[in-house]
Amino acid sequence: MQKVWQYITAYTRAIFIAMLCCVYCTNAHAGKITNLRIGQGVGNVRIVFEADSDFDYKVFTLSEPNRLVIDVKGVDVSSSVSKNKDDNVFVKNVRVGSTGVDGVRIAFDLKQPVLIKKAFVLPPQSGFNWRFAIDLEAGSERDFMLKLGSSNAFSSDSFSQNEIIPQNSPVQKNKAQPQQSKRKIIVIDAGHGGVDPGAIGYKGTYEKKITLAMAKELKDVLSDNSKYKIYLTRTKDVFIPLRERVKIARKYDADLFISIHADSARNRKAKGLSVYTLSETASDKEAAALAEKENKADIVAGLNFADHTKEVSDILLSLAQRETNNSSSEFANFLSSEMSKVVRTVSNTHRFAGFAVLKAPDVPSVLLELGYLSNPDEEKLLRQKNYRKKLAKATLKAVNKFFQDPKH
Repeated sequence: MQKVWQYITAYTRAIFIAMLCCVYCTNAHAGKITNLRIGQGVGNVRIVFEADSDFDYKVFTLSEPNRLVIDVKGVDVSSSVSKNKDDNVFVKNVRVGSTGVDGVRIAFDLKQPVLIKKAFVLPPQSGFNWRFAIDLEAGSERDFMLKLGSSNAFSSDSFSQNEIIPQNSPVQKNKAQPQQSKRKIIVIDAGHGGVDPGAIGYKGTYEKKITLAMAKELKDVLSDNSKYKIYLTRTKDVFIPLRERVKIARKYDADLFISIHADSARNRKAKGLSVYTLSETASDKEAAALAEKENKADIVAGLNFADHTKEVSDILLSLAQRETNNSSSEFANFLSSEMSKVVRTVSNTHRFAGFAVLKAPDVPSVLLELGYLSNPDEEKLLRQKNYRKKLAKATLKAVNKFFQDPKH
C-alpha cells in the first residue's frame, strides 16, 4: 500500500511539473508590446505602440478623470511603456494595469478633451515590427462626453467576438437591438417679437412678423425629414431677451442654432440675403466699423430701431464661442451657397465681424438676414409664403450637407 501511495504521489508530481512547463512555454511565446511613441502633429497626436506580434485591442475614452483607455489581449506590456515622456498637447502620464485573466489596460490621463479618429494595426514591414497606431484630435467637452465609454470603442474584430458579456446586460441588449441614430436637434430663433418690432419695412412691414412666419415655414420643411427634431424660441408675438434665447438652445441641447432676421438700410436700393458668423477679425471695413460702434453700445430690451446692424451685433454677441466657430462657418458656407442658387444674395454672402463675446450656446450658430425690408421689392417678396418656402428648402439642403459629416 505504501508503494502504491508513493507511485501516485510521484505521478501527481510529474503532472504538476508538466503543467508548469506548458505554462512557461506559453508565456515564453506570448507577444509583447515593447515600446511606445507619442508624436505631435498639426492639431493632432499619434500614439504608436511597437510589438513583436499581433494582438487584440479596444480603444475608448472615460471621464472623471478624462482619460484614453486601451485594453489589449494576448500580449504583455513592457514596463518601459509607462515611463514614456514624449511631450504633446493631449496626453500626459501613462498607467498600466490588469483587466482580468489575460487582459492589460493602458490608460493615458488627458490634458484636454480629445476625439479618437482611428485605430489600426500595421504588420511588419520596412524593418519595423508590428505597430499599433491611434490618431487623436482636439474635441469640445460636449463631443468628448458624447463619445465616452466602451460602446463607442475602436476595436479589433476578434476582441469584440471574444468579449464576454453578462446575461441581460445593457451591452447585450444593445447588440441584439441596435439603437437608431439620434435625431439632430435644431433650434430656430425668430428675431424680435412683442414690444420689439425690429426693422420696419418700406410699406410698414414689421420684421418680427416676417421672422416668425419664416421660422414656422422652416420648421415645417425641416420636420418633414425624420432625422431632425425642431424647436422654436418663440411661436407667437412675444418678446424674449437675447440671453433667454441662448438658454432655450442649451435647454434642448441643440446641434444647430439658426437666428432669423431681416435687414434694413437707409439706402432703399440695398438688397440681398446674407449670413453672419463670428470672427476675431472683420470681413470688411463696414463690419469692422459696426463692431467698433456696437461693442460700446448698451442693449436695452431690443428697442433700438436704428439700423439692422444693431440687431446683428446683439444676436452675434450671444452666438460666439470659440470651440464652435469653425462649425458655424462651415454651415454658413453651405447656407450661403444654397441660397445663392435660388435668391439674390449680397456680395461676400458669408460675413464675419469681431463682436464682443457675452454668453453663447455651445452649438454651431448662424444669423440669417433674409433680405432688406427697406427695399420695396424684397419687402414684397418676404411677405409671400412661396418665397419663404423657397428659402426654407434651400436651408434644408444646407442642413443636410452639414450633418453628412459624422463629426456633427
